[in-house]
Amino acid sequence: MVSTFGFTPGQPPEWDIERFMRGDEVATALITLERNRRAFAWKCADVTAEGLGLRLGASSVTLGGLLKHLAWVEELYFQNRLAGRPCIAPFDQLNVEKEWEDWAWSTAADNTPDALRALWVETVHRSRDALAEALSRGGLEQTTHNGMSLRRLLADMIEEYARHTGHADLLREHVDGATGEGPPQAFPVP
Repeated sequence: MVSTFGFTPGQPPEWDIERFMRGDEVATALITLERNRRAFAWKCADVTAEGLGLRLGASSVTLGGLLKHLAWVEELYFQNRLAGRPCIAPFDQLNVEKEWEDWAWSTAADNTPDALRALWVETVHRSRDALAEALSRGGLEQTTHNGMSLRRLLADMIEEYARHTGHADLLREHVDGATGEGPPQAFPVP
């Protein structure tokens, strides 16, 4: 089922205000990451191709590029680093050292808004599955294939979303004047 916002609702970790306010370290990290993902989704919802390609000043950052960039980050962190699995297309053909700086920004315009949002949503769902699998084996102390703790991986992902949701905030305001700190209660979880 696709929402009117252009995202397919998923199955994020269940939480309530009590778990958010007094939860353990795992619950707090998961809820914070999900809140950031949902805010980012809201900033990119219902934006046309023209809006997804809008830039501010000399920056190459666009909403479309952010969708593609964060999809790649989801794949790198949760599939490649955490689960030790290959990334899905188109990320499986990319070279991080050569294409990291420009690829998402220079190729986003080649995709439709629906394709960009669908790619991001697919990677988020894959990430949730990989994270649930890892947490079924242990806590945040476990390490990835390159020695990073799961705690650090989650902290990096939260930081990545916080930074880029700030970019998305400015871009969305420039697209259509929409502002706000968080999505409305009825906004679907991607």
